[in-house]
Amino acid sequence: MDRRKFLQNAGLATAGITLGLGLTSAKPINRFGIQLYTLRDIIGKDPKGVLKQLASFGYKQIESYSGPSGIFWGMKNTEFKSYLDSIGIKMISSHYDYEKDTERLAPQAAEIGMEYLICPYLGKQKSLDDYKRISDKFNKAGEICKKNGLKFAYHNHGYSFEAVDGIFPQDVMMQACDPALVDFEMDIYWVVTAGQDPETWLKKYPNRWKLCHVKDRGKSFPAGEADASVTLGTGTINFPKILKTARKTGMKHYIVEQERYDDTTSIQCAKDGAAYLKKLSI
Repeated sequence: MDRRKFLQNAGLATAGITLGLGLTSAKPINRFGIQLYTLRDIIGKDPKGVLKQLASFGYKQIESYSGPSGIFWGMKNTEFKSYLDSIGIKMISSHYDYEKDTERLAPQAAEIGMEYLICPYLGKQKSLDDYKRISDKFNKAGEICKKNGLKFAYHNHGYSFEAVDGIFPQDVMMQACDPALVDFEMDIYWVVTAGQDPETWLKKYPNRWKLCHVKDRGKSFPAGEADASVTLGTGTINFPKILKTARKTGMKHYIVEQERYDDTTSIQCAKDGAAYLKKLSI
């Protein structure tokens, strides 16, 4: 596909995005989750204890990641699910190494009712063709996940929202990935950090963004600073507005994440994040 045709198709994808979205009244986010990487300094020492605290804060969902003891934190998948059931939490997804572990983890994830396995990071690629080739790999991972009864997704960082030859790598991936096989998890923080508007991208690709990371950006950091994550509700990102658009365009899962703690602790950040979302109607 040449550049002109690609840009034309991108324009068509954008056209008419408001059709069918409709108007919906605001309502609370009753079920929200947390990416366990937020608790990376303590989760490995006492997984059950940390998870129990998260449940007490009001979290109903978790997204795991490939820690030193695996995405099930040293437990069998069914043992992990049983514990989560006992405290009222569901594991909806996990970040993992999609090039190594899809065949192994897909059946285990499906067995306990997980919805997604997610690639968390690629790194900036040399060319748009590289992103196209990666999208082909995503489709293959998506096929494996689909056969096992779950879905594959990709979690963005800022690099995919930095134009290459006038084209955003995120556009390349959104258009090259089969919607029947691959969904997308919008890390709102990274979209903003790259200087882009999350609502524009949510509207451009409705019903493609099914999960999001609700991660705030500090007020005192210069534009583009990567390490600027702060406690949810204390930063600059307009989550009431963005998440309302997200809900109208097909978002299903709202997942708290924080990467910096400053003068507080990771568990307090998790508690504060839950308190913020409990009060939010979108």
